[in-house]
Amino acid sequence: MSTLDKEKHIDELEKQIASLAVFSEEQGLDLSREILKLRKKLAALRTQNLKSLEAWDKVTLARLRGRPTTLEYIDYIFDDFIELHGDRGFGDDSSIVGGVAFLNGRAVTVIGQQKGRDTQESIARNFGMTLPEGYRKALRLMKQAEKFNRPVILFVDTPGAFCGIEAEERGQGEAIARNLMEMSRLKTPIISTVLGEGGSGGALGLAVADKVFILENATYSILSPEGFATILWKDAGLAKKAAKVMKITADDLLELGVVDGIIAEPLGGAHKDRESVFKKTADLLKDTLTELSELGTEELLEARYQRFRAFGSFHEDIQHEER
Repeated sequence: MSTLDKEKHIDELEKQIASLAVFSEEQGLDLSREILKLRKKLAALRTQNLKSLEAWDKVTLARLRGRPTTLEYIDYIFDDFIELHGDRGFGDDSSIVGGVAFLNGRAVTVIGQQKGRDTQESIARNFGMTLPEGYRKALRLMKQAEKFNRPVILFVDTPGAFCGIEAEERGQGEAIARNLMEMSRLKTPIISTVLGEGGSGGALGLAVADKVFILENATYSILSPEGFATILWKDAGLAKKAAKVMKITADDLLELGVVDGIIAEPLGGAHKDRESVFKKTADLLKDTLTELSELGTEELLEARYQRFRAFGSFHEDIQHEER
């Protein structure tokens, strides 16, 4: 049974319990014992589902349309958000939302990828697949933040950068590469959080940060499992196998040192209890910002440099034979 099938079964049981409780009250019947049994069964199913989650199950959860979006996090966590638009070069990419807000009384710049909360918005937001002008808008806002000594808070949620011909014509690769370069030396604290999908360079263009966090059921990878399977085994149908090999889950990424912390989700995913996830994220951002603000500029940049230099380190013994 797939993750979605399990979730549907749990949802049906929840509705059954709610209906039984209403029926009991309306008819004046004592069904508390039956309701208690169903609640215990529900709790057991949730626990079993959580423990049995594999990499592909988490990919499925990360892609759920019902997961909270960047704008929902912004609405809950920050005060007085003012959205800014345009890259001052080509246009405004609606898959990137960004602007100025306050976090715990301090002015910050907030930028994130917005997938959309329904079909119409998803189409308008290009399903979170960012165009070159989106990355340039994000960089413009980050450079503005540096100028005014504002920390930068980033939210990642994309299957990958948009790969259409128009994106290539407008310099998709250059736009992402410039973000990587400029973010590596931006003289202000940067915190990035992966909310759902963190796909390829499309995600990395907003994730060169001092601290990178990830939600428990989010993923962060070099490309989609389908793309990986197609390249490696010439069969996109092996995506489930690819997801396991790629080490893209939060636990794998924390063990590898790619992320610095995991934000716990309720049983069933972040959409089951949005407010608790928003609060955990807000608390983590506040604590981390306080920690990073204590560092001097040079110390901050050096720590960021060393963080990324440590990726992919290995040891190799090479023996040279004397001829």
